Amino acid sequence: MKITPRDPCKILLVDDNRDGLLVRRALLEELGYVVEIADSGERALYLLAARAFDVVVTDQCMPGMDGTQLIQRIRTANPHARVILLSGFVEGMGLTEENTGADVVLMKSVREGVHLVRAVKRLMSAAPKRKPPVPQKAPTKANAAVR
Repeated sequence: MKITPRDPCKILLVDDNRDGLLVRRALLEELGYVVEIADSGERALYLLAARAFDVVVTDQCMPGMDGTQLIQRIRTANPHARVILLSGFVEGMGLTEENTGADVVLMKSVREGVHLVRAVKRLMSAAPKRKPPVPQKAPTKANAAVR
């Protein structure tokens, strides 16, 4: 049985890992969402300037601009944006909603797909919250070593 949202939301997936992008896109499109992908923070900003998205899902560890820096730029342009941050190093890097500016921080795992779908549904069912950009701090030695 295919479950489709009433009004399919538009999701932007951002990750430098093409396989991860394709798997997440397939999962979300199967549920009826409209999904675009970007392989870098810079490409994501270009797409965000060109069209509106209901949810942005970004990886943390990417070359050039990491997920937290991307969220900072998104929040500066749109404090009401709905953003999900994914990382395989959530605990090791100490990533939280408070210090990243994301609405939801998810750990990459074998259950990631289930958690991602739940997070998208939860964000889409609630009114967007205004989240100002989180000031960027210099990475600590522990955080820099994990990158």
